[in-house]
Amino acid sequence: MYPKMHAVARADQPAVVMAGSGETLTYRELEARSNRLAHLLRAVGLTRLDHYAVFMENQLRFFECGAAGERSGLYYTNVNSFLTAGEVAYIVNNSLSKVLITSQAKREIALAAMADCPNVELCLIVDGPDHGDRVLNLDEATARYPATPIADEALGTGMLYSSGTTGKPKGVLRPLPLQPPAQSLPVLGVFTRLWKFREGQTYLSPAPLYHAAPWVGVAGTIRLGGTVIVMERFDPERFLELVEAHRVTHTQLVPTMFSRLLKLPDDVRGSYDISSLESAVHAAAPCPIPVKRAMIDWWGRSFSNITAPPKRWASPSATARNG
Repeated sequence: MYPKMHAVARADQPAVVMAGSGETLTYRELEARSNRLAHLLRAVGLTRLDHYAVFMENQLRFFECGAAGERSGLYYTNVNSFLTAGEVAYIVNNSLSKVLITSQAKREIALAAMADCPNVELCLIVDGPDHGDRVLNLDEATARYPATPIADEALGTGMLYSSGTTGKPKGVLRPLPLQPPAQSLPVLGVFTRLWKFREGQTYLSPAPLYHAAPWVGVAGTIRLGGTVIVMERFDPERFLELVEAHRVTHTQLVPTMFSRLLKLPDDVRGSYDISSLESAVHAAAPCPIPVKRAMIDWWGRSFSNITAPPKRWASPSATARNG
């Protein structure tokens, strides 16, 4: 996710639109906000290969939080927004995060987690007030910094965690070569080809952004100068409404979402124009054959790619950290 490549030519184009609230983040705004945050992260001592964590619900400010790391040579961990304070503290500590970025909606849990995170030097609230010296409003904390890039830009990436079904969640630390942030990691290029991404696409993200596949989808879309439509939460008919309203070209779902879409009455399913869809990818779990056949029968006329990534790419390639 590196908005600089589009911050001039597509300055006023929406990079992100929130489906429920209608809030919009342009490429100009994403570039400025992520630059200011990158300056702040440097100012508090984070250098290349250091870590920070992001803990919030699907919302507009999520994007600058990731983009700042990807242009600063940092690892960032998007934390499951439904975790308890103890679970959040475990991931923040295990990832060696020095900064925690959260939202007003998650503030209470984040502050409780902070009590067990002695190495966290700063907590930033994207849409809430200060709380002492270690908890600051993000906008106020970054206001003094320029909207231009830091001098030592380098590629950063996410370090996401497993679900912890066989024990504690495990972080996956991908090797991070020293290279400019405009040059993405090879794995993103693989997904871009598999999912048939293209320049200027419109991507509908119906899932939580802390998950790997949705984050790959939105990050890849922004690198290609497209527009991301983010659902605060999934609703099957609302999903179809958004495809029609925004002329969505690409999306990624899980099989459970397919099942919920198929349960809509036939007249509801047939009342929306989904002909703009070019590529729909499913991930996270095997899709039952009858469900997949039904989806192909319904959407097959609109696109050609309804598939999960090959198994070798479905799981991160690096070894687990502190496993």
